[in-house]
Amino acid sequence: MKISKLHIDTFRHLKNLDFDFTYPEDFHIEEKRGKPLDKICLIGQSATGKTSLLELIFEHILKIFALELIDNTYLAGLSNPIKDLNGEINLFIDDEILKLRGGEIDFKNQNYKFKNKGGTITPLIPYQNQKDVFYFKANIISDKNIDIFSKNPIDLFERYPEQNIPRLGKKNDYTLPSTVFDDKVDTEIWLSLLSKILYYRKNFTQKMSELIHKGLLGDQKKLDIEYKKWQKENPNAIADFAKKFNPILEKLNLEVDLVNTEYSIPIKNKKTDEIIPIQSTSTGTKGLLLSFLPLFKLDTKDSIILIDEPERSLYPDMQMDLMDHYQNLAPDAQFIVATHSPFIAASFEPEERFILYFDQEGKVAVRRGESPIGDDPNDILNNDFGVNYYNKHAKEAYQKYISLKQKMASENDPKRKKELLLKTVKLGDTYNF
Repeated sequence: MKISKLHIDTFRHLKNLDFDFTYPEDFHIEEKRGKPLDKICLIGQSATGKTSLLELIFEHILKIFALELIDNTYLAGLSNPIKDLNGEINLFIDDEILKLRGGEIDFKNQNYKFKNKGGTITPLIPYQNQKDVFYFKANIISDKNIDIFSKNPIDLFERYPEQNIPRLGKKNDYTLPSTVFDDKVDTEIWLSLLSKILYYRKNFTQKMSELIHKGLLGDQKKLDIEYKKWQKENPNAIADFAKKFNPILEKLNLEVDLVNTEYSIPIKNKKTDEIIPIQSTSTGTKGLLLSFLPLFKLDTKDSIILIDEPERSLYPDMQMDLMDHYQNLAPDAQFIVATHSPFIAASFEPEERFILYFDQEGKVAVRRGESPIGDDPNDILNNDFGVNYYNKHAKEAYQKYISLKQKMASENDPKRKKELLLKTVKLGDTYNF
């Protein structure tokens, strides 16, 4: 599932906005031309409506999936809230376009309107064909969400009934209905996402206790043989996650510890091997864990993933590669990201960037990006964000630089000309003019 078009007649303070979420016909990758965007970047100053757009997309996709048909002919429920959409949404679902406009649905060469009548009720989109949409809000980093990761796995089993920690099958992905990940995610969701790791930790602790009680602590060779035999039959449940998470933690000189059983996902300092409780890590590290784990565990195939301000509390070098890591976790999902970061924006093609801005009448307008993917963040600030990245001090220095060049050009005294040249070069090198 991917969104391919959004038109807003009126939504909150947004009016008469068109978003074409498809690659243009002259896009440099031929096979993508005309198809829905793989990822979308929303840029704009505060109050232009980036978060409102994320909320609109999330809420209306859920409402579309909740629609039912009467006798496979009419949309059920005259009071259905989807009728209140003042605009149009187009979704690609299993290579079919679903178009919602003016309280009507066009889908699979049929037109459906709302009607109040009796009959057989069936879902507009069969449950097995419905995909998920996940919304990661900017406030996801919270004490409540982090609390579950600060507990010992054994303590979690004692604290919560085992029915709240489901046993998952061999499949790595966890099926979870469309969800908002905000500052108050249900504890059961985190327990479900951690379930394989928690059961592994529990079984590991029990096995080690069993081997010690057998007296193998004094026979390291036999203990090692028994442990390796058990490990072969019980692969470390955290190892696959560590392969995905460690590459971005590496820039923080951190990594997931595969041996420590004190926490469900123990983080250690690579240089000292010291285990760092997650509540003691940086705000940025907490945010990474809270978004990486769901994307790693959830079945995100053909889903839409909305992320508001993914750059929160992350150093620029980590922001630069963040979208690559996210897409590595969910390669078959469509990402829609709202950001203030030129480093995040640089990960998107110009056709994937949508800049919200206030026009001369004070209304919100939209345009596509200009700077190429991977461009210098300063160029993106200037071209796409519309921000002059020189502050007043740099502007004063630039004016001085221009003045020196002019004086040097008109100076006839060779000695004085050389002095001006040296000053000009030094100032130019200092500010990279």
